[in-house]
Amino acid sequence: MARILIVEDEPDIALGLKADLTNQGYEVETVVDGATAIRRGKGEAWDLILLDIMLPKVDGFDVCRELRQARVKTPIIMLTAKTHEAEKVLGLELGADDYVTKPFSPHELRARIKAALRRSSEDSLGTYCFGECEVDFDRAELRRGGEPVEVTALEFRLLSAFVRRRGKVLTRAQLIDLAWEPGTFVSDRVVDTHILHLRKKIEPAPAEPRYLLGVRGIGYRFDG
Repeated sequence: MARILIVEDEPDIALGLKADLTNQGYEVETVVDGATAIRRGKGEAWDLILLDIMLPKVDGFDVCRELRQARVKTPIIMLTAKTHEAEKVLGLELGADDYVTKPFSPHELRARIKAALRRSSEDSLGTYCFGECEVDFDRAELRRGGEPVEVTALEFRLLSAFVRRRGKVLTRAQLIDLAWEPGTFVSDRVVDTHILHLRKKIEPAPAEPRYLLGVRGIGYRFDG
């Protein structure tokens, strides 16, 4: 389930986009200004960002520039009421992956989102580092202090789910959907056991976790 961040200050458009994309099976959140978009774009893992150009505080061009300078590689589709070719070129030069001109067809936007997500999934995910750990997505490996750490395929899928959604609380049900085979029955206790094993492999002090945190009554959050 791809996570999409909508950056749009017009309530009707934002609500309409969120409803449509949620119905398409995406996990969608919205923000209304550029400053918040920069903070959340840098601090959380998103699969795609829909970014309006005309925003309060910081405009879409500057949001795009800030995210790319921070090496955020999330695909960005710019939503623009501007029809001048120079404006579109500027957005692409700043690192946007595509643009859609308002008013747009929902069918066209869905198609462009699917294309951007497909291209992104085909790109190399590279590596992600936190503490002494390095997650190599291309090789499906975990290294700690430069040395390989033996992890099961399930543990790596769990770790990948946390890294991709860092900063976001994930329920046990969400973790089951993300890491286990479809249709597999898994109890909460089994999820907790695998989290415990994973902590032993990534945490300096597993009994006092720094990265993989429990959120009482909800689930877990990765703060890597």
